[in-house]
Amino acid sequence: MIRRALLLVLASLLLGAGAGQAQAAGYRYWSFWDREGDHWVYATQGPSVTRPSDGDVQGFRFAVSEDSSDAARPRGTADFTAICAKTPAQDGEKRVALLLDFGTAADAPSGEKPPAPRTACARVSPDATTAEALATVAKPLRYDTNALLCAISGYPEKGCGEQVSQSETPTGKQDKPDNGPSLGLWAGIATVAVLAAAAIWQVRRRG
Repeated sequence: MIRRALLLVLASLLLGAGAGQAQAAGYRYWSFWDREGDHWVYATQGPSVTRPSDGDVQGFRFAVSEDSSDAARPRGTADFTAICAKTPAQDGEKRVALLLDFGTAADAPSGEKPPAPRTACARVSPDATTAEALATVAKPLRYDTNALLCAISGYPEKGCGEQVSQSETPTGKQDKPDNGPSLGLWAGIATVAVLAAAAIWQVRRRG
C-alpha cells in the first residue's frame, strides 16, 4: 500500500509539471498606451471610450504578451511637437499624436510581415475618441464583435487576440528558457524518495 501511494504521488507531480509547461504563453494583440512625460503607461480604458486632449501622445503596439504587466511598449520617438509639426492647429479642433508600432517578425502571425513603425498626427473634433482619431490616419481598422481592436492599417490580415502556445512565443521578455524539470518537481521527487526510504526502513525493522 505504501509503495502504491508513493507511486501515485510521483505520477501526480510529473503530470502537474507537464501541464504547467503546456500552458499558453500569452495572447497576440494590439495594446494601447498613454504617454506620460518620458514613458509609456498602459491605458486603463480602451480607445473607443478614451477622449484624449489636444497635445496628447498615444501609442499602439502589436505583440505577444501574457498580460498588461508583461505587454511590450511602443518603440520609437514619441514627441508631440515632432509628430504634429506638419499638422497646424485649427480653431475648434484638437491634435493627437499617435505612434503605431506593428511589432516584430517574431510577433507576427504566420505568413504575415509587420509594416515599419510610424507616427501620425490626427486632427479631430474636441470630443473625438482615440478610436476616431486613429480612424482618420490608419485605415482600415478592424474590430471583433466585442469591439476589440484587431487590426490597424489592415495589419494583421486575420486573427484577433488569439491565444499563443509557448512554442510560438517570440524571443525576448516573454521567453523563459526550458531548463528541464522545475525546482518544485525536484523537491517533490526528493520528498518521495525520503518517504520511500523511510517505508523500506520500517518494513525491514518489522521483519
